[in-house]
Amino acid sequence: MTPGVLGPAGAPPIAPGAGVVTVAGIGFGRGCPVRVIAGPCSVESLEQFRETAQAAKAGGAALLRGGAFKPRTSPYSFQGLGRAGLEIMRSVGDELGLGIVTEAMSPDEVSLVAEMADVVQIGARNMDNRALLESAAASGRPVLLKRGLTATVDELLRAADVMIAAGNERILLCERGSRTFEPSTRNSLDLAAVPEISQRSDLPVLVDPSHATGRADLVTPVSLAAIAAGADGLLVEVHPDPARALSDGAQSLRADAFGAFMDRARAMAAAAGRTMGP
Repeated sequence: MTPGVLGPAGAPPIAPGAGVVTVAGIGFGRGCPVRVIAGPCSVESLEQFRETAQAAKAGGAALLRGGAFKPRTSPYSFQGLGRAGLEIMRSVGDELGLGIVTEAMSPDEVSLVAEMADVVQIGARNMDNRALLESAAASGRPVLLKRGLTATVDELLRAADVMIAAGNERILLCERGSRTFEPSTRNSLDLAAVPEISQRSDLPVLVDPSHATGRADLVTPVSLAAIAAGADGLLVEVHPDPARALSDGAQSLRADAFGAFMDRARAMAAAAGRTMGP
């Protein structure tokens, strides 16, 4: 990769094959199959995470996701299991042979997350947290960087530049929707950002349809649109019993429906001349 990713609008596309980020033996980026990272919003128990992870693996997910430290809007909402949640994810990931992705909320948490996880996630609310970006870059792990709630594409790429300047080019960018005036969905997904970022950067671009919509019934159609737009991967929330989830159940696919979701995603990828892969 070239140093820095922020360039002028209309810059020529990066040549195919550039910018592949490998996580737990799985490649994300140009020339790679479309990958899916799946799992619950929050790790609630060993049984809940294992059941979800088994469904994710059976359906063809590449990596597992889950929250141990949860930056909830309300301090009275479930805040995650912390270290115990990380240990559950690591044990289940090892059991199933899948890498894990989870969020660090502060520089102090990065070393613990990096010890347990294969990817350190920087959430939308922390995209501008320079100390956290630099700590994540120094962790030695790939970083999944989510676009901020009201951040521009330039600001997202500048945040990635902070980590590249700190010596870490293994960055996955994630479009997860912006906060707008539209009340029918949790956020407004900027699908045009997917090809825009891909033309201006050689970093893989993922889409999070769960946080973008906040609605499980919209996750599949939005995911199909993201694949058609050229997304390198999807970050999808899945839960065994969304109605009883301790966080974000309304936007989570049922674990027993994940296989059907993946079948439709594969069909869309094939229609777009692409492939899906674990």
